[in-house]
Amino acid sequence: MLEASNNNELPPIPGKRYFTIGEVSELCHVKQHVLRYWEQEFPQLKPVKRRGNRRYYQRQDVIMIRQIRNLLYEQGFTIGGARQKLSSAEAREDSTQSKQIIRQLRLELEEIMSLLKT
Repeated sequence: MLEASNNNELPPIPGKRYFTIGEVSELCHVKQHVLRYWEQEFPQLKPVKRRGNRRYYQRQDVIMIRQIRNLLYEQGFTIGGARQKLSSAEAREDSTQSKQIIRQLRLELEEIMSLLKT
C-alpha cells in the first residue's frame, strides 16, 4: 500500500454505495461545513438526502469533492474558477479525476491481492 506520510495523500474510498458527511469529511480531508458550502457553490455535488435531511454521498460525489479540493487547495483556484473549470468541456477529460480513479482502483486491487495471499 502507498504510504500516507504526505498530507496530500488521501485514504482509499471504501467499496460501499453511500457515505455519510462525516465519512466524506475524513476521506477528503475537508470539514463538514465546507462540504455543505461546496454543495451550494458546485451544481455537480448533489448528495442524496434522506430522513431528517441527512446527506448520503455516492462514490462519484467523493471523487468530485476530491477534484474540487485539488483545484482549490493544490492548484490555487478560486471557487468561481474551480466551478468554471469543472463545468467546461475540458473538465470531462481532466487528468486529475482520471488519476484519482486510477489510484483508487490500484489501492483496491492491492487490498484484494493481500486478501487472496492470506
